[in-house]
Amino acid sequence: MQANRPRNTKPELLVREALRDYGLRYWTHERSLPGRPDLVFRAERLVVFCDGDFWHGHYWARLRVQLMRRANADYWIAKISANRARDVLQRQALRKAGWTVLRVWESAIRRNPKAVVR
Repeated sequence: MQANRPRNTKPELLVREALRDYGLRYWTHERSLPGRPDLVFRAERLVVFCDGDFWHGHYWARLRVQLMRRANADYWIAKISANRARDVLQRQALRKAGWTVLRVWESAIRRNPKAVVR
C-alpha cells in the first residue's frame, strides 16, 4: 500500500510528457482547488484528474463483483465507493466555481497518452 503514490504517478507523468510535446503549459496539484487536481490550466479554467482504474472504480459493476470474492471485501467496496462519492463532490464544487473538469482513466492514458492529450 505504501507504494501507491498520490502524486506523480506513471499515468500522470505520461500525460505531462505528452502535454510538453504539444507545448502546453500547466500547473500541478493546485492545493487551493477541491480535490487537488493533477493538472490545472488556469487561463482556460480547466482541471484534469488522472484517475487510477482500481482506486476510482473504473468499470465499477464488474470490479465490485470481483472485490466481493476477495479478502476484506467490505473494506475495499466501502473504500472505493467513498472515493467515487468524493470524486462527484469535488467535480460539483469545481464546476460551481466555474472550472471545467476532465477525468481520464489510467487505462486510457497507458493505451495512448497522446490521444488523451488531443
